[in-house]
Amino acid sequence: MLKKSQIAVIGCGNLGGALIGGLLEAGLPASRLRAADASAVRRRELKKAYGIAVSASNAEACQGADAIVLAVKPHIAAPAVQEIAAGITKKQLLISLAAAVPIAAIEANLTGTQPVVRAMPNLAMTVGCSATALCANSAATKAHRELALEIFQSVGLALFVNEAQMHAVTALSGSGPAYVALVAEALAAGGVKMGLPASIAAALVNQTLLGTAQLLIATGTHPGVLRDQVSTPGGTTIYGLHELEQNGVRAGLTSAVEAATERSIELSAILKGSS
Repeated sequence: MLKKSQIAVIGCGNLGGALIGGLLEAGLPASRLRAADASAVRRRELKKAYGIAVSASNAEACQGADAIVLAVKPHIAAPAVQEIAAGITKKQLLISLAAAVPIAAIEANLTGTQPVVRAMPNLAMTVGCSATALCANSAATKAHRELALEIFQSVGLALFVNEAQMHAVTALSGSGPAYVALVAEALAAGGVKMGLPASIAAALVNQTLLGTAQLLIATGTHPGVLRDQVSTPGGTTIYGLHELEQNGVRAGLTSAVEAATERSIELSAILKGSS
């Protein structure tokens, strides 16, 4: 379905640009991809890098598109939707990447019933490894949902959840790269403390995180099982794990997801009220 679709990307910053690259790598012909960005410099970059049609007009980019991806910041979502609302048809799928902006806030700026999908990717989209959760309104058909999945599978894992779960998604996988980066930073600092050069410590940590994630995905092993497999009785790992438990690392990470979820709920209410 994807390779036969016309896709428009509105807003081509880090996420929008990464999505364009992923779509092209997935086999979408450049002739079927359009982009709109307010920056003339960015438009020239996109044209040179990808050979796609670019425009300063959001409405122009949307013409004839099967799916329109709004890759804009939350405070820009409402005016961006308002700008294109009058010119889009009811068959066109509107996909919003605006974090914490609920579907209802998008619908409030439309002129009628429109198929809408809300997507929550993360920064790993820029290297084709995003974890993206999607939810849809009642106007989105099975075909719309399948197209949305294909779009985001071009840059990593994509799956559908209920919209009520999007706050937890935002807190877990949306904010997750920051948590993991903090863990990586702390582990590397431990290596340096124990005598490793900083560059070597960082390289070992990064590869360890990558390898562990790939191992969990490839085997389907529960993280607790993998932890036990590495923990030899009386060995170094169990001593290290004991220190982590003593310092509340497990509880701290769980609480981080809880706090971020609550903040996502607060921001969503604010954004919905200002739409």
